[in-house]
Amino acid sequence: MKMKELLLFFSFALCVSADVLHENIRINGCSDFDGEVMFGLDGEELGYADFNKQKEIYPQPPFIDPIICPGCYDGAVAFQHICRSNLKKRRDAMKDIPLEYDAPSGVTIYTRDEVEFGIQNTLICHVTGFYPAPVNVSWTKNEQKLTEGSSINVPYPNKDGIFTQISRLQFTPQLGDIYSCTVQHLALAEPETRIYDVEVAAQSDPGVGPVVFFGVGLTVGLLGAAAGTFFLIKGNE
Repeated sequence: MKMKELLLFFSFALCVSADVLHENIRINGCSDFDGEVMFGLDGEELGYADFNKQKEIYPQPPFIDPIICPGCYDGAVAFQHICRSNLKKRRDAMKDIPLEYDAPSGVTIYTRDEVEFGIQNTLICHVTGFYPAPVNVSWTKNEQKLTEGSSINVPYPNKDGIFTQISRLQFTPQLGDIYSCTVQHLALAEPETRIYDVEVAAQSDPGVGPVVFFGVGLTVGLLGAAAGTFFLIKGNE
């Protein structure tokens, strides 16, 4: 896999009012072949520049007020020229410094909604804990590579400097279908793949999760009560 050098600029800002604390983030990045300009609020992506579609994208749901930012895309394009110029200068200055890579620490696959045969759903491939960005995510259905119906968000940085990306696949669950998402990254010796078997997922009891958590909570509560009784007895001895 060809290695790419990437230059990223991060800016964080805390917005404070009488009873609310918010965190803004803006990412400006570039490589020889790609670029990224993204801004977010409180861990959520608000907008990013799509250099293929040549416009600013705002991935919010339709029920909220739309974000309008005249001139943002033109500003993002202008920044890419500056970024690539800085990248060349920094590459020359740091050419003898070894690069460090972190492989993804977590790759999970799951559905957005409860599985129902014949009802459209969304498969989610969640990748986190990697550096540098981005990762490449590909999908298969019954071992056949899918070229349509999937999307991936721009890399989102965690507070410790590593990244998270989420790929989504629109699909309609049918008995016997098996899906997979495969993740590639510079730090991986070989791609990581996660499997989603529709039949196995459909047989899972959706009520097990809450019951298990309730059971754990109840157990912890009983242990707490038992410990309190023990200390109360010891205190009275």
